[in-house]
Amino acid sequence: MCVCFLLFFLKKNECIYYKWGIQWCFAHNGDVPLFKDRKRKVPWIGSVEGDVIYNCIGDTDSEAIFCAILNALKARFSTLPSLPVLHEHIQFLLKEIVNHDPEFTILNFLLGCGQHVQFAYSWPGSRPGSKVWNGLHYVVREPPFHSVNTTLSDVDYAVDFSRYASDKDKIAVIATVPLTVDENWIEMRKGELILFDGGSPHLAPVDCFGPEIAGHGLLSNAIPGNIDLVGDMRRMEYFAGSDI
Repeated sequence: MCVCFLLFFLKKNECIYYKWGIQWCFAHNGDVPLFKDRKRKVPWIGSVEGDVIYNCIGDTDSEAIFCAILNALKARFSTLPSLPVLHEHIQFLLKEIVNHDPEFTILNFLLGCGQHVQFAYSWPGSRPGSKVWNGLHYVVREPPFHSVNTTLSDVDYAVDFSRYASDKDKIAVIATVPLTVDENWIEMRKGELILFDGGSPHLAPVDCFGPEIAGHGLLSNAIPGNIDLVGDMRRMEYFAGSDI
Protein backbone atom coordinates (compact mmCIF):
# COMPACT_ATOMS: atom_id res chain seq x y z
CA MET A 1 0.00 0.00 0.00
CA CYS A 2 1.23 3.49 -0.85
CA VAL A 3 0.75 6.40 1.48
CA CYS A 4 0.78 10.09 0.64
CA PHE A 5 1.41 12.07 3.82
CA LEU A 6 0.91 15.81 3.34
CA LEU A 7 1.93 18.70 5.55
CA PHE A 8 1.15 22.38 5.03
CA PHE A 9 3.19 24.56 7.38
CA LEU A 10 3.02 28.27 8.27
CA LYS A 11 -0.23 30.24 8.24
CA LYS A 12 -2.99 28.56 6.23
CA ASN A 13 -6.65 28.89 5.40
CA GLU A 14 -8.62 25.71 4.91
CA CYS A 15 -11.99 25.22 3.24
CA ILE A 16 -14.06 22.10 2.61
CA TYR A 17 -16.92 21.81 0.12
CA TYR A 18 -18.80 18.98 -1.59
CA LYS A 19 -18.81 19.06 -5.40
CA TRP A 20 -19.99 16.29 -7.75
CA GLY A 21 -20.69 14.22 -4.62
CA ILE A 22 -16.98 14.41 -3.76
CA GLN A 23 -15.38 16.13 -0.78
CA TRP A 24 -12.96 18.86 -1.89
CA CYS A 25 -10.49 20.36 0.59
CA PHE A 26 -8.43 23.50 -0.07
CA ALA A 27 -5.52 24.82 2.04
CA HIS A 28 -3.96 28.08 0.86
CA ASN A 29 -1.02 30.27 1.84
CA GLY A 30 -0.45 33.59 0.10
CA ASP A 31 -2.02 36.81 -1.17
CA VAL A 32 -3.95 37.00 -4.44
CA PRO A 33 -4.79 40.55 -5.62
CA LEU A 34 -7.53 39.36 -8.00
CA PHE A 35 -9.55 38.18 -4.99
CA LYS A 36 -8.45 40.62 -2.29
CA ASP A 37 -10.98 43.38 -3.01
CA ARG A 38 -14.14 41.84 -1.59
CA LYS A 39 -16.09 45.13 -1.91
CA ARG A 40 -16.72 44.24 -5.54
CA LYS A 41 -18.19 41.05 -6.96
CA VAL A 42 -15.87 38.06 -6.94
CA PRO A 43 -14.57 37.77 -10.51
CA TRP A 44 -15.56 34.84 -12.68
CA ILE A 45 -12.64 32.80 -14.00
CA GLY A 46 -12.54 30.42 -16.91
CA SER A 47 -13.71 30.61 -20.51
CA VAL A 48 -17.13 29.02 -19.89
CA GLU A 49 -19.79 31.15 -18.21
CA GLY A 50 -22.07 29.50 -15.69
CA ASP A 51 -24.08 29.89 -12.51
CA VAL A 52 -22.48 30.80 -9.20
CA ILE A 53 -23.21 27.69 -7.15
CA TYR A 54 -20.45 28.00 -4.53
CA ASN A 55 -20.43 31.16 -2.40
CA CYS A 56 -18.07 32.38 0.30
CA ILE A 57 -19.02 32.28 3.95
CA GLY A 58 -16.00 34.30 5.12
CA ASP A 59 -14.10 37.20 3.59
CA THR A 60 -10.68 35.67 2.84
CA ASP A 61 -9.15 35.51 -0.61
CA SER A 62 -8.49 31.82 0.08
CA GLU A 63 -12.19 30.97 0.19
CA ALA A 64 -12.92 33.21 -2.80
CA ILE A 65 -10.25 31.42 -4.88
CA PHE A 66 -11.62 28.01 -3.89
CA CYS A 67 -15.21 28.93 -4.74
CA ALA A 68 -14.13 30.48 -8.05
CA ILE A 69 -12.27 27.31 -9.05
CA LEU A 70 -15.23 25.08 -8.10
CA ASN A 71 -17.70 27.28 -10.00
CA ALA A 72 -15.47 27.30 -13.08
CA LEU A 73 -15.13 23.51 -13.01
CA LYS A 74 -18.89 23.12 -12.53
CA ALA A 75 -19.53 25.29 -15.59
CA ARG A 76 -16.91 23.50 -17.72
CA PHE A 77 -17.75 19.85 -17.00
CA SER A 78 -21.13 18.12 -17.03
CA THR A 79 -19.48 14.72 -16.49
CA LEU A 80 -16.44 13.76 -14.44
CA PRO A 81 -13.19 14.62 -16.23
CA SER A 82 -10.18 12.34 -16.32
CA LEU A 83 -7.24 13.33 -14.12
CA PRO A 84 -5.15 14.60 -17.07
CA VAL A 85 -8.03 16.82 -18.21
CA LEU A 86 -8.68 18.02 -14.66
CA HIS A 87 -4.96 18.86 -14.21
CA GLU A 88 -4.93 20.69 -17.55
CA HIS A 89 -8.01 22.78 -16.80
CA ILE A 90 -7.04 23.70 -13.23
CA GLN A 91 -3.66 24.84 -14.60
CA PHE A 92 -5.54 26.98 -17.15
CA LEU A 93 -7.60 28.60 -14.38
CA LEU A 94 -4.52 29.26 -12.25
CA LYS A 95 -2.73 31.00 -15.12
CA GLU A 96 -5.69 33.36 -15.42
CA ILE A 97 -5.58 34.13 -11.69
CA VAL A 98 -1.83 34.75 -11.65
CA ASN A 99 -1.72 36.77 -14.87
CA HIS A 100 -3.97 39.41 -13.30
CA ASP A 101 -0.99 40.54 -11.17
CA PRO A 102 1.99 38.17 -11.45
CA GLU A 103 4.35 40.43 -9.50
CA PHE A 104 2.30 40.67 -6.30
CA THR A 105 0.45 37.35 -6.44
CA ILE A 106 1.53 34.68 -3.94
CA LEU A 107 -0.46 31.49 -4.46
CA ASN A 108 0.52 28.24 -2.77
CA PHE A 109 -2.10 25.61 -2.04
CA LEU A 110 -3.06 21.99 -1.57
CA LEU A 111 -6.29 20.79 -3.21
CA GLY A 112 -7.71 17.41 -2.24
CA CYS A 113 -10.49 15.81 -4.28
CA GLY A 114 -11.86 12.61 -2.81
CA GLN A 115 -9.91 9.59 -1.66
CA HIS A 116 -6.89 9.65 -3.96
CA VAL A 117 -6.56 13.00 -5.75
CA GLN A 118 -4.20 15.54 -4.19
CA PHE A 119 -2.93 18.58 -6.09
CA ALA A 120 -0.23 21.03 -5.01
CA TYR A 121 0.43 24.38 -6.71
CA SER A 122 3.04 27.03 -6.12
CA TRP A 123 3.40 30.63 -7.25
CA PRO A 124 5.91 31.72 -4.60
CA GLY A 125 6.95 35.13 -3.38
CA SER A 126 7.52 37.45 -0.43
CA ARG A 127 5.06 39.93 0.98
CA PRO A 128 6.10 43.61 0.85
CA GLY A 129 8.62 44.35 3.62
CA SER A 130 9.04 40.67 4.53
CA LYS A 131 12.09 38.45 4.04
CA VAL A 132 9.99 35.30 4.39
CA TRP A 133 9.78 33.36 1.12
CA ASN A 134 6.42 31.68 0.70
CA GLY A 135 6.65 28.66 -1.57
CA LEU A 136 6.24 24.89 -1.49
CA HIS A 137 8.81 22.11 -1.14
CA TYR A 138 8.36 18.35 -1.16
CA VAL A 139 10.31 15.19 -0.51
CA VAL A 140 9.43 11.60 -1.40
CA ARG A 141 10.40 8.86 1.06
CA GLU A 142 10.61 5.28 -0.16
CA PRO A 143 11.75 1.93 1.27
CA PRO A 144 14.06 0.92 2.77
CA PHE A 145 12.98 3.25 5.56
CA HIS A 146 15.54 1.82 7.98
CA SER A 147 18.18 3.90 6.16
CA VAL A 148 16.29 7.14 6.81
CA ASN A 149 17.04 8.84 10.09
CA THR A 150 15.57 12.28 9.60
CA THR A 151 16.74 15.28 11.60
CA LEU A 152 14.35 18.20 11.92
CA SER A 153 15.79 21.54 10.83
CA ASP A 154 14.59 23.61 13.80
CA VAL A 155 15.02 21.19 16.73
CA ASP A 156 17.53 18.58 17.83
CA TYR A 157 15.31 15.61 17.12
CA ALA A 158 15.55 12.58 14.83
CA VAL A 159 12.87 10.23 13.47
CA ASP A 160 13.48 6.66 12.31
CA PHE A 161 10.69 6.09 9.76
CA SER A 162 11.25 2.36 9.69
CA ARG A 163 9.27 2.25 12.94
CA TYR A 164 6.21 3.85 11.35
CA ALA A 165 6.19 2.72 7.70
CA SER A 166 6.30 -0.68 6.01
CA ASP A 167 8.28 -1.74 2.95
CA LYS A 168 5.13 -1.25 0.86
CA ASP A 169 4.67 2.40 1.81
CA LYS A 170 5.71 5.45 -0.15
CA ILE A 171 5.39 8.86 1.45
CA ALA A 172 5.33 12.38 0.04
CA VAL A 173 5.76 15.26 2.47
CA ILE A 174 4.84 18.77 1.31
CA ALA A 175 5.70 21.89 3.32
CA THR A 176 6.25 25.59 2.81
CA VAL A 177 9.86 25.22 3.97
CA PRO A 178 12.11 22.13 4.16
CA LEU A 179 11.52 20.44 7.50
CA THR A 180 14.72 18.40 7.64
CA VAL A 181 18.42 18.95 6.99
CA ASP A 182 19.48 15.54 5.71
CA GLU A 183 17.02 14.97 2.86
CA ASN A 184 16.86 16.25 -0.70
CA TRP A 185 13.86 18.57 -0.65
CA ILE A 186 12.61 19.77 -4.04
CA GLU A 187 11.32 23.32 -4.36
CA MET A 188 8.33 23.50 -6.68
CA ARG A 189 8.88 25.67 -9.72
CA LYS A 190 6.96 28.89 -10.15
CA GLY A 191 3.58 28.09 -11.67
CA GLU A 192 3.96 24.33 -11.23
CA LEU A 193 0.88 22.19 -10.54
CA ILE A 194 1.61 18.65 -9.30
CA LEU A 195 -0.75 15.73 -8.79
CA PHE A 196 0.45 13.50 -5.94
CA ASP A 197 -0.80 9.93 -6.07
CA GLY A 198 0.37 7.24 -3.67
CA GLY A 199 3.34 9.36 -2.71
CA SER A 200 4.51 9.95 -6.32
CA PRO A 201 4.50 13.36 -8.04
CA HIS A 202 2.98 13.77 -11.52
CA LEU A 203 4.03 17.10 -12.98
CA ALA A 204 2.27 17.32 -16.36
CA PRO A 205 -1.27 16.47 -17.49
CA VAL A 206 -0.02 13.55 -19.59
CA ASP A 207 1.71 12.12 -16.49
CA CYS A 208 -1.69 11.78 -14.80
CA PHE A 209 -2.86 8.94 -17.07
CA GLY A 210 -1.07 6.45 -14.81
CA PRO A 211 -3.14 7.24 -11.69
CA GLU A 212 -6.31 7.40 -13.83
CA ILE A 213 -5.66 3.96 -15.34
CA ALA A 214 -4.87 2.62 -11.85
CA GLY A 215 -8.39 3.57 -10.74
CA HIS A 216 -7.38 6.60 -8.69
CA GLY A 217 -9.44 9.13 -10.65
CA LEU A 218 -12.54 10.96 -9.50
CA LEU A 219 -15.30 8.67 -8.24
CA SER A 220 -18.89 9.77 -7.65
CA ASN A 221 -22.43 8.40 -7.52
CA ALA A 222 -23.85 11.89 -8.09
CA ILE A 223 -22.54 12.64 -11.60
CA PRO A 224 -21.79 10.31 -14.53
CA GLY A 225 -18.23 9.49 -15.50
CA ASN A 226 -18.36 8.86 -19.26
CA ILE A 227 -14.63 9.53 -19.56
CA ASP A 228 -13.28 9.24 -23.10
CA LEU A 229 -9.85 8.16 -21.91
CA VAL A 230 -8.63 7.07 -25.36
CA GLY A 231 -9.75 10.41 -26.80
CA ASP A 232 -7.90 12.25 -24.02
CA MET A 233 -4.80 10.14 -24.70
CA ARG A 234 -4.87 10.93 -28.42
CA ARG A 235 -5.33 14.66 -27.84
CA MET A 236 -2.45 14.79 -25.36
CA GLU A 237 -0.29 12.49 -27.54
CA TYR A 238 0.00 9.94 -24.74
CA PHE A 239 0.66 7.16 -27.25
CA ALA A 240 3.76 9.02 -28.51
CA GLY A 241 3.55 8.06 -32.16
CA SER A 242 2.01 4.60 -31.80
CA ASP A 243 -0.71 3.42 -34.20
CA ILE A 244 -3.38 3.28 -31.48
